[in-house]
Amino acid sequence: MGDLRRRTVSIRLASADIRNIKRFAKRLGVRDSDIVRFAIKSTFGRLAPLCDPAIRGRSLVPVLVEAGDELIRHFELDAFQLEAIINDQVEPKDQVERDDIALLSMSGLRQDYLHMRLSKEQRGSETSGESLRRYLYSKYLYRYDPDPSQEERREPLRLAVAAEHPKVAEG
Repeated sequence: MGDLRRRTVSIRLASADIRNIKRFAKRLGVRDSDIVRFAIKSTFGRLAPLCDPAIRGRSLVPVLVEAGDELIRHFELDAFQLEAIINDQVEPKDQVERDDIALLSMSGLRQDYLHMRLSKEQRGSETSGESLRRYLYSKYLYRYDPDPSQEERREPLRLAVAAEHPKVAEG
């Protein structure tokens, strides 16, 4: 069995981040370290598929759509890095197309530029972030088929995805 002891680590934080940690802790009546551990565990929960090397290609679309803009901005990921993260060692049928990876990489950029890149049919009246989410989910998770008679074949997949990823059911 592995070592389950807690360990002390040192991290550098901006003064504003420390102030916010202290405010959260005071308001919740907990220690500062509890807030930091909560933030880390929450992030790990949201990004869990990135920890599993078996999850690749189109299976990464939900985590990248939901948290991708934050990841892309914070780690300054470009389309080439994203493509390696998503499509490395993936069968062609399970790969995410380069153009779609480029759209994902742009989700960390200015929203008006992303809005221009999505066609009018893709974005409708939604914001660019909502349009991108709908477009990618329909293409890679719902196995989008423009034939409306195929809707009943997509329903079991939609229900399975919604059970695994509740945010998909909302949007």
